[in-house]
Amino acid sequence: MTRSFSLSFLTIGAALSMTAGVALAGSEAVPAAQILNALKPKSATRGLSAGTQVDLAASAKEASFLNTVRNRQTRSLSRVERQQIAELAATKPKIDLEIQFDYNSADIAKTSTQAVQALGKALSDPALKGSTFVVAGHTDATGGEAYNQDLSERRADTIKKYLVEHYGLNGSDLVTVGYGKTRPKDPSAPMDPSNRRVQVVNMDTKTASQ
Repeated sequence: MTRSFSLSFLTIGAALSMTAGVALAGSEAVPAAQILNALKPKSATRGLSAGTQVDLAASAKEASFLNTVRNRQTRSLSRVERQQIAELAATKPKIDLEIQFDYNSADIAKTSTQAVQALGKALSDPALKGSTFVVAGHTDATGGEAYNQDLSERRADTIKKYLVEHYGLNGSDLVTVGYGKTRPKDPSAPMDPSNRRVQVVNMDTKTASQ
Protein backbone atom coordinates (compact mmCIF):
# COMPACT_ATOMS: atom_id res chain seq x y z
CA MET A 1 0.00 0.00 0.00
CA THR A 2 1.37 3.42 -0.85
CA ARG A 3 1.59 6.16 1.74
CA SER A 4 -0.77 8.42 -0.20
CA PHE A 5 -3.39 5.65 -0.19
CA SER A 6 -2.92 5.10 3.55
CA LEU A 7 -3.45 8.78 4.21
CA SER A 8 -6.82 8.61 2.51
CA PHE A 9 -8.01 6.80 5.64
CA LEU A 10 -7.65 9.99 7.70
CA THR A 11 -10.10 12.36 5.99
CA ILE A 12 -11.90 14.65 8.46
CA GLY A 13 -15.71 14.66 8.36
CA ALA A 14 -17.66 11.96 10.10
CA ALA A 15 -17.37 8.40 8.97
CA LEU A 16 -16.41 4.84 9.61
CA SER A 17 -15.96 2.99 6.30
CA MET A 18 -18.74 0.75 5.03
CA THR A 19 -16.36 -1.12 2.69
CA ALA A 20 -18.04 -4.17 1.14
CA GLY A 21 -14.78 -5.86 0.15
CA VAL A 22 -11.98 -7.53 2.05
CA ALA A 23 -10.30 -5.22 4.55
CA LEU A 24 -7.06 -3.62 3.43
CA ALA A 25 -4.05 -4.41 5.58
CA GLY A 26 -1.99 -1.66 7.13
CA SER A 27 -4.69 0.98 7.60
CA GLU A 28 -3.82 3.44 10.36
CA ALA A 29 -6.31 3.91 13.17
CA VAL A 30 -7.07 7.45 14.31
CA PRO A 31 -5.97 7.87 17.97
CA ALA A 32 -8.66 8.00 20.64
CA ALA A 33 -7.47 11.48 21.68
CA GLN A 34 -8.08 12.81 18.16
CA ILE A 35 -11.55 11.28 18.07
CA LEU A 36 -12.34 12.76 21.48
CA ASN A 37 -11.20 16.23 20.45
CA ALA A 38 -13.28 16.16 17.27
CA LEU A 39 -16.44 15.05 19.07
CA LYS A 40 -16.28 17.58 21.90
CA PRO A 41 -19.03 20.19 21.47
CA LYS A 42 -17.81 23.74 20.99
CA SER A 43 -18.84 25.96 23.87
CA ALA A 44 -20.58 29.22 23.03
CA THR A 45 -21.03 32.41 25.03
CA ARG A 46 -24.65 33.48 25.10
CA GLY A 47 -26.24 36.52 26.67
CA LEU A 48 -29.76 36.94 27.99
CA SER A 49 -31.53 37.63 24.74
CA ALA A 50 -34.34 36.46 22.51
CA GLY A 51 -31.71 34.53 20.57
CA THR A 52 -30.86 32.56 23.69
CA GLN A 53 -34.50 31.61 24.16
CA VAL A 54 -34.72 30.47 20.55
CA ASP A 55 -31.59 28.34 21.01
CA LEU A 56 -33.00 26.77 24.15
CA ALA A 57 -36.30 26.06 22.43
CA ALA A 58 -34.52 24.46 19.48
CA SER A 59 -32.39 22.34 21.81
CA ALA A 60 -35.46 21.19 23.68
CA LYS A 61 -37.13 20.24 20.41
CA GLU A 62 -34.05 18.27 19.32
CA ALA A 63 -33.90 16.46 22.66
CA SER A 64 -37.58 15.59 22.43
CA PHE A 65 -37.13 14.09 18.98
CA LEU A 66 -34.03 12.11 20.00
CA ASN A 67 -36.01 10.62 22.88
CA THR A 68 -38.51 9.21 20.37
CA VAL A 69 -35.78 7.29 18.52
CA ARG A 70 -33.78 6.03 21.50
CA ASN A 71 -33.85 2.26 21.94
CA ARG A 72 -35.58 1.87 18.58
CA GLN A 73 -34.62 -0.91 16.19
CA THR A 74 -32.63 0.62 13.36
CA ARG A 75 -34.88 -0.74 10.63
CA SER A 76 -37.99 0.56 12.41
CA LEU A 77 -37.14 4.18 11.61
CA SER A 78 -39.25 5.78 8.91
CA ARG A 79 -37.81 7.64 5.95
CA VAL A 80 -38.99 10.92 7.52
CA GLU A 81 -37.28 10.09 10.82
CA ARG A 82 -34.05 9.21 9.01
CA GLN A 83 -34.18 12.52 7.18
CA GLN A 84 -34.77 14.43 10.40
CA ILE A 85 -31.80 12.75 12.08
CA ALA A 86 -29.60 13.69 9.11
CA GLU A 87 -30.70 17.32 9.27
CA LEU A 88 -29.99 17.57 13.00
CA ALA A 89 -26.62 15.83 12.62
CA ALA A 90 -25.44 18.18 9.87
CA THR A 91 -24.24 20.88 12.28
CA LYS A 92 -22.92 18.64 15.07
CA PRO A 93 -19.33 17.59 15.92
CA LYS A 94 -18.09 14.69 13.77
CA ILE A 95 -15.03 12.70 12.81
CA ASP A 96 -14.11 10.33 9.96
CA LEU A 97 -12.72 6.91 10.76
CA GLU A 98 -12.11 4.04 8.37
CA ILE A 99 -13.50 0.72 9.56
CA GLN A 100 -13.54 -2.26 7.23
CA PHE A 101 -16.11 -5.05 7.26
CA ASP A 102 -15.86 -8.56 5.90
CA TYR A 103 -17.12 -9.01 2.35
CA ASN A 104 -20.91 -8.87 2.04
CA SER A 105 -21.12 -8.92 5.84
CA ALA A 106 -21.72 -6.80 8.91
CA ASP A 107 -18.77 -8.42 10.74
CA ILE A 108 -15.94 -6.03 11.58
CA ALA A 109 -12.74 -7.07 9.84
CA LYS A 110 -9.90 -8.08 12.16
CA THR A 111 -7.67 -5.38 10.69
CA SER A 112 -10.14 -2.74 11.90
CA THR A 113 -10.42 -3.88 15.52
CA GLN A 114 -7.96 -1.19 16.63
CA ALA A 115 -10.00 1.54 14.98
CA VAL A 116 -13.19 0.47 16.77
CA GLN A 117 -11.32 0.21 20.06
CA ALA A 118 -10.06 3.78 19.65
CA LEU A 119 -13.64 4.91 19.11
CA GLY A 120 -14.77 3.04 22.22
CA LYS A 121 -12.08 4.67 24.35
CA ALA A 122 -13.02 8.12 23.08
CA LEU A 123 -16.75 7.71 23.68
CA SER A 124 -16.03 6.39 27.18
CA ASP A 125 -14.13 9.54 28.16
CA PRO A 126 -15.75 11.58 31.00
CA ALA A 127 -15.61 14.67 28.75
CA LEU A 128 -18.38 13.15 26.62
CA LYS A 129 -20.53 11.96 29.53
CA GLY A 130 -24.22 12.60 28.87
CA SER A 131 -23.82 12.86 25.12
CA THR A 132 -26.05 11.11 22.64
CA PHE A 133 -24.30 9.75 19.56
CA VAL A 134 -25.75 8.91 16.18
CA VAL A 135 -24.13 5.99 14.37
CA ALA A 136 -25.33 6.23 10.77
CA GLY A 137 -24.53 3.64 8.13
CA HIS A 138 -23.92 4.56 4.47
CA THR A 139 -22.96 2.55 1.38
CA ASP A 140 -21.87 3.40 -2.15
CA ALA A 141 -24.24 3.06 -5.11
CA THR A 142 -23.21 -0.48 -6.05
CA GLY A 143 -26.15 -2.87 -5.72
CA GLY A 144 -29.86 -2.39 -5.17
CA GLU A 145 -31.48 0.10 -2.85
CA ALA A 146 -33.05 -2.47 -0.51
CA TYR A 147 -29.81 -4.45 -0.22
CA ASN A 148 -27.73 -1.37 0.59
CA GLN A 149 -30.29 -0.09 3.07
CA ASP A 150 -30.22 -3.38 4.97
CA LEU A 151 -26.41 -3.59 4.88
CA SER A 152 -25.98 -0.03 6.18
CA GLU A 153 -28.36 -0.72 9.06
CA ARG A 154 -26.68 -3.98 10.04
CA ARG A 155 -23.21 -2.43 10.02
CA ALA A 156 -24.32 0.51 12.16
CA ASP A 157 -25.87 -1.99 14.59
CA THR A 158 -22.60 -3.93 14.70
CA ILE A 159 -20.67 -0.85 15.80
CA LYS A 160 -23.25 -0.12 18.50
CA LYS A 161 -23.19 -3.69 19.79
CA TYR A 162 -19.39 -3.65 19.99
CA LEU A 163 -19.35 -0.37 21.92
CA VAL A 164 -21.98 -1.57 24.38
CA GLU A 165 -20.44 -5.01 24.97
CA HIS A 166 -16.77 -4.01 25.11
CA TYR A 167 -16.92 -0.51 26.61
CA GLY A 168 -20.10 -0.57 28.69
CA LEU A 169 -21.68 2.35 26.85
CA ASN A 170 -25.38 2.88 27.43
CA GLY A 171 -27.25 1.57 24.40
CA SER A 172 -29.88 4.29 24.76
CA ASP A 173 -27.16 6.89 24.14
CA LEU A 174 -26.32 5.33 20.76
CA VAL A 175 -28.94 5.97 18.07
CA THR A 176 -28.36 3.86 14.96
CA VAL A 177 -29.73 4.68 11.53
CA GLY A 178 -29.09 3.40 8.01
CA TYR A 179 -29.14 5.45 4.81
CA GLY A 180 -27.97 2.87 2.29
CA LYS A 181 -26.82 4.65 -0.87
CA THR A 182 -29.19 7.62 -0.55
CA ARG A 183 -26.73 10.11 1.02
CA PRO A 184 -23.32 9.71 -0.67
CA LYS A 185 -20.39 11.65 0.72
CA ASP A 186 -19.33 12.39 -2.87
CA PRO A 187 -22.50 12.73 -5.01
CA SER A 188 -20.40 13.28 -8.11
CA ALA A 189 -18.86 9.81 -7.71
CA PRO A 190 -21.55 7.54 -6.23
CA MET A 191 -19.45 4.39 -6.65
CA ASP A 192 -16.42 5.82 -4.87
CA PRO A 193 -15.25 3.97 -1.72
CA SER A 194 -15.44 7.20 0.30
CA ASN A 195 -19.22 6.82 0.28
CA ARG A 196 -19.01 3.55 2.25
CA ARG A 197 -19.01 4.73 5.84
CA VAL A 198 -20.66 4.83 9.25
CA GLN A 199 -21.16 8.39 10.39
CA VAL A 200 -20.55 9.06 14.11
CA VAL A 201 -22.00 12.33 15.39
CA ASN A 202 -22.20 13.87 18.86
CA MET A 203 -25.79 15.14 19.09
CA ASP A 204 -25.72 16.47 22.65
CA THR A 205 -24.31 20.00 22.73
CA LYS A 206 -25.24 20.37 26.41
CA THR A 207 -21.92 18.67 27.21
CA ALA A 208 -20.13 21.95 26.46
CA SER A 209 -21.71 23.69 29.43
CA GLN A 210 -21.31 20.88 31.97
